[in-house]
Amino acid sequence: MAGIGGSSYWEDLRKQARQLENELDLKLVSFSKLCTSYSSSRDGRRGETSDTTPLLNNSTQDRMFDTMSVEIEQLLSKLTAVNDKMAEYTNAPGSTSLNAALMHTLQRHRDILQDYTHEFHKTKGNFLAIREREDLLGSVKKDIETYKSGSGVNNRRTELFLKEHEHLRNSDRLMDDTISIAMATKENMTSQRGFLKSIQSRVNTLANRFPTINNLIQRINLRKRRDSLILGTVIGVCTILLLLYAFH
Repeated sequence: MAGIGGSSYWEDLRKQARQLENELDLKLVSFSKLCTSYSSSRDGRRGETSDTTPLLNNSTQDRMFDTMSVEIEQLLSKLTAVNDKMAEYTNAPGSTSLNAALMHTLQRHRDILQDYTHEFHKTKGNFLAIREREDLLGSVKKDIETYKSGSGVNNRRTELFLKEHEHLRNSDRLMDDTISIAMATKENMTSQRGFLKSIQSRVNTLANRFPTINNLIQRINLRKRRDSLILGTVIGVCTILLLLYAFH
């Protein structure tokens, strides 16, 4: 393809894609750690008697969250643009003889982009949900303190209100522990994903050359999908049971 630089142009696009994927992987790990640290430090911030320290902590983490979100979104946009250029290359005249191999590589990069996009939106959603609960519980605590400090406080109603608040806090702490475990598990899986994908790429190359290996890999993939469904069902049932126990 002399018009756009031939195979060197394709290799340059692949190099750009791999570089962006590595940067995104590191950013997403840091982003996940930020969400986990925000969750684990909530009880400590609630126990502070000073009004300024929690605000400073929240403000700092919120700024980090906003900055990292923008950076990850920019990297995702760049990776999307590179994938689009790779798609244009595969459709250009002169690449028909290599189209199957090119399309296989392009699909692999598209899958990685989709995984990173899904992981980013999921982590971002978890962070926003935790921050929303933090704001809500902080508002409840402030209302309790205002109510206690006011004149003519009804001690019985205050006691019931405090008990209900404690129940909500215990339920919220249980949810935080569950989220922390999930985040830690995801972080470990993320760190192993790059290594596993490189192995999978080599295995796929061998599979394309040797049909017997290809059949074996297909069986392994079917079993892996089945195991993933079973694991997802177990995790879903455990989560539902934890929620039922937390709000019982």
